[in-house]
Amino acid sequence: MSAQTVTAAPSSASADKALRGAITCTSRVFYSGDGSTGAGWPSQDRWASFGSLWNANVGTIGISCTQFGQANNSPTETAQLRNAITSVAASSGVDARFILATVMQESKGCVRVWTTSGAHPNPGLMQDHNGIYTCYGVNPCPESSIIGMIREGTTGTSSGDGLLQILNRLTTTGAQKTYQAARVYNSGSLPADGNLSNGGATSTYPSDIANRLTGCVF
Repeated sequence: MSAQTVTAAPSSASADKALRGAITCTSRVFYSGDGSTGAGWPSQDRWASFGSLWNANVGTIGISCTQFGQANNSPTETAQLRNAITSVAASSGVDARFILATVMQESKGCVRVWTTSGAHPNPGLMQDHNGIYTCYGVNPCPESSIIGMIREGTTGTSSGDGLLQILNRLTTTGAQKTYQAARVYNSGSLPADGNLSNGGATSTYPSDIANRLTGCVF
């Protein structure tokens, strides 16, 4: 299956090269298939830089707690979130852009996000697997808790995997590995037919991550 574009056509190869590091999203796209560039998914050179992605999303992060009935992040908490992402990325080897995209997908960056629950609790900024860190109802959120939430979502908990463990298990490479990891992070496994828009949980999850990595904000 190939990508279905909502409005805009993809940039030319020369334009992609010139915009490398900048926001390339012009509209949200629904991607389906196995996450490969052959199926129309964006390659890593179409991802924006971490700085560009952060700047595109920081406004949303600043008002993200309203949806949870909590006090919005203070400027200090938002700055600590940025530092936590880059620090955990550096220590784990997981791309900071993937961590940020997951944070935006799971909590919009609200440090006081609530805990969801299915087979197990999913707390924190990345709604991780039964972690111990949460600031729901806590104001201010301690920096140690912000770091803990990012670390648990990225490197896992005593109960389940984070992005790092999932990435290490996959045998694909590049952007496709990231999109597959997003599918597993959300639903626990890859669909048997390889189509990342299948597999239960949030069907658009891998596609949403791909859009966020090119700079879409939603």
